[in-house]
Amino acid sequence: MNTAHRPVSYRQLPDWLTEGAAAVDEDGRRGIVQFIGEWEDPATRRVTDRAVFLRPEGGGTEWIVTGHRTLTQD
Repeated sequence: MNTAHRPVSYRQLPDWLTEGAAAVDEDGRRGIVQFIGEWEDPATRRVTDRAVFLRPEGGGTEWIVTGHRTLTQD
């Protein structure tokens, strides 16, 4: 298995979806994008290249969205 870092292709993301942007997930949770990059699901070992790491604006527990198409701009 190749463990070399794979760069994120920002061309495939909407223009508004960048680190620091406010977003709303499909459950209506609002958060600030902390990071966009590779994430491996510990249960399935499936790798997502463009996972979006979100955190509530006032702080709190970060959550990960694997399908950026489910996010909308806040």
